[in-house]
Amino acid sequence: MICWAVTDGRAGIETQALGLAEAVARRASLDIVAKAIKVRAPQKSLPRALWGDPFALLDAGSAPLAPPWPDLWIGCGRLSVPYSIAVKQRAPETFVVQIQNPRAPLAAFDLVIPPSHDRLTGDNVFPILGSPNRIDAEKLRTPIAPGLAPVAVLIGGPNKAFAFDAADAAALAERLTTLAMPLDVTVSRRTPHDAAAILRAKLGASAARFFDPSQDPAERNPYPAMLGTARAIIVTEDSVNMAAEAAATGRPVYVLALRRKPFSSVRKFDAFHAGLKARGAARELHGEIEAFDYAPLDETGRAADEIIRRWLG
Repeated sequence: MICWAVTDGRAGIETQALGLAEAVARRASLDIVAKAIKVRAPQKSLPRALWGDPFALLDAGSAPLAPPWPDLWIGCGRLSVPYSIAVKQRAPETFVVQIQNPRAPLAAFDLVIPPSHDRLTGDNVFPILGSPNRIDAEKLRTPIAPGLAPVAVLIGGPNKAFAFDAADAAALAERLTTLAMPLDVTVSRRTPHDAAAILRAKLGASAARFFDPSQDPAERNPYPAMLGTARAIIVTEDSVNMAAEAAATGRPVYVLALRRKPFSSVRKFDAFHAGLKARGAARELHGEIEAFDYAPLDETGRAADEIIRRWLG
């Protein structure tokens, strides 16, 4: 059987589609094809109702979308939605899954998997805490020597709700150095360059490893190893993806508050982090790092089980 994971190619979006596809493949024989689509301007910025035939709008640099259609289609991100709807219309036998809230009639899909903080409901809606990811918890269950293992620090960046500039980075570095323990640090593509540079300089020897995707070679990305070997994980509150991945490890997760923008809406972030805390997976970082246990978060696996049940069951 064939599965297409259809996204706009952005790392955070593609990770969700591929992570869910890989979880399904661990339960059923499945060949996965990643499809990064590119849509011509100006249509890609217009509402879906004004697109017309979406297949006529694919840019020359886009992955091809043409028959034979796959057995399973997993779409993620706004640009994938018109194609998910169109494929279901053209190939009713294809099982179409849409990750996130599609903001479209739910009946156009076989299954919709939104984050629970979106509060979306329906007969074909299966909410999960956070977002799907590519973390295979079984591969991360390595015995950890608490006195030796570093603390992983996952740093995001500014978005519509949170601010993170050079001054914030300096304050964060000062706070992390007070922990007086070895750190494995990674910043994200959203971390401003000047903020990342300040973190790298101020953390100094405290950071056993420091990875910046904008500066360091991709093949040296220590992120999976960091998650697998950390005694605990600190993650900034701006990223649902990173927090969900951290909680999939079963390691203690500490959420680091960022400066909130005036008049911004943080309800969804607060609801997500409240869900993690209710599961016993996360705490706010106020002082020392302490060990605590919880069942690793496996919302990706739970969603994959639901796909299998509805599609093949």
